[in-house]
Amino acid sequence: MAVLEETIKFLARNAGFDLVGITAAEPSAFAEEYRQWLDRGYAGEMEFLARDLHRRLDPRELLPDARSIIVVGMNYYADDSEGPGTPPYDPERGIFARYARGDDYHEVMSARLKTLWTEIRALTNEDAAAKIYVDTGPILEREAARKAGLGWFGKNTMLINTRQGSYFFLGEIITNLALEIDSPAIGGCGTCTACIDACPTGAIVAPFEIDSRRCISYLTIELKGDIPEDLQPAISESGNRIYGCDICQEVCPFNIRRSTPTADPAYQPREITSSPKLQELASLSEEEFRERFRKSPVKRAKHRGLLRNVSMALAVSDDIEAEVALERAVKHDPKPLVCEHTARAL
Repeated sequence: MAVLEETIKFLARNAGFDLVGITAAEPSAFAEEYRQWLDRGYAGEMEFLARDLHRRLDPRELLPDARSIIVVGMNYYADDSEGPGTPPYDPERGIFARYARGDDYHEVMSARLKTLWTEIRALTNEDAAAKIYVDTGPILEREAARKAGLGWFGKNTMLINTRQGSYFFLGEIITNLALEIDSPAIGGCGTCTACIDACPTGAIVAPFEIDSRRCISYLTIELKGDIPEDLQPAISESGNRIYGCDICQEVCPFNIRRSTPTADPAYQPREITSSPKLQELASLSEEEFRERFRKSPVKRAKHRGLLRNVSMALAVSDDIEAEVALERAVKHDPKPLVCEHTARAL
């Protein structure tokens, strides 16, 4: 490995990234599979995944003369008190996906990647240019990460690192620098089907294939309308997943055996995301929502989306105060989305 590449990796780790690798900026090898996935309707209402398809399938369309991609991974697993396996459930409390319990990773990682690129550019005498992405641009991040050696694809479609599991965020620096590339990661799930067996809504329709329209993460975050009635019981009975879902990660042997908590302050859980009482969440006004979830990924669902999810969870609650909480949710947001879910719950 050349000196520049070694220095880049040192700087990346010094910036707080747990994984780092380099791959070539070249067209996707999964272009046809991706198009078929879209054609099946598996993206649901996430129309942005089909937008600018030529750019998404070829990183050279994102930056003129792009030659290399520096890919980083950042561990966000912080709740070691729960353990890496499926946690015990309290029917009166909601569960936020682990990635959403701390600060917004888009902001955290983007800032660190910008600093990293400034340091890299200072090392070169070339006319270096770059584009930085953290789960926002039209780039197939997991493919780039696999080629850069960060991990391999699990049957739940997550990127799994043999030594660290799958609880990490991805970010990329696409650059016109010609860098020495790393070997792709090697690994696999073998005969294990724990994630497929555990998914309560059957979203993993086949190994390595997700129907987003059935995925709890999609339903509680990306879907803006009503959650299909036939899927609501499975979501509630799986432990009141009110924002995102970790079930396919919680049962993964690599996470159970290898996940280690991060000490990064940015990803430590906030009080409001640490198994909060459903009643408390239902009582949040829109102003309180903005304040409690400031600089949080939960903002993506918006106030009404969270109230919709909480109302769904309260529908199966034995709490005698649940009815009061549901009525309070309608008062805070009388729009049809919340009213319909609340009326069904009552």
